[in-house]
Amino acid sequence: MAMKIRLARGGSKKRPFYAIVAADSRMPRDGRFIEKLGTYNPLLPKDSEERVKMNMERVEYWLGHGAQPTDRVARMLEAAGKLEKKERANMEKAKPGKKAQERAEEKAAKSAAASEEAAAPAEEAVEEAVEAPAEEAAAEEATEEKAAE
Repeated sequence: MAMKIRLARGGSKKRPFYAIVAADSRMPRDGRFIEKLGTYNPLLPKDSEERVKMNMERVEYWLGHGAQPTDRVARMLEAAGKLEKKERANMEKAKPGKKAQERAEEKAAKSAAASEEAAAPAEEAVEEAVEAPAEEAAAEEATEEKAAE
């Protein structure tokens, strides 16, 4: 018999309330279960202590007897510190598509070219400014040498 620790939905329409239960995996989501292990109220704020309540002794008992927690229950157990955090698949949903990436590359290339054009005259001005003080410094050294003699 494959055991699961999962959520069974209760509550009314648009007002969900879940029982955390140990059930046979072949039973319906809200159907027959073996033991109620706690509750989960998603309508409460995340920092509320009343949001997730679990009888940890019984949860550990069922985990010891081979019950597998569902993804959502596993996250709750990780937050409670009863399960070690596992690596989850990092889905690449947030990556833009090929065309969007190509457009971004073209835009970056155009902006880089524009910044190079704007920087070129500025560099020439900087070079001229650097040369002028160097000439003044050389003239000052020459006058100091004459004064020293």
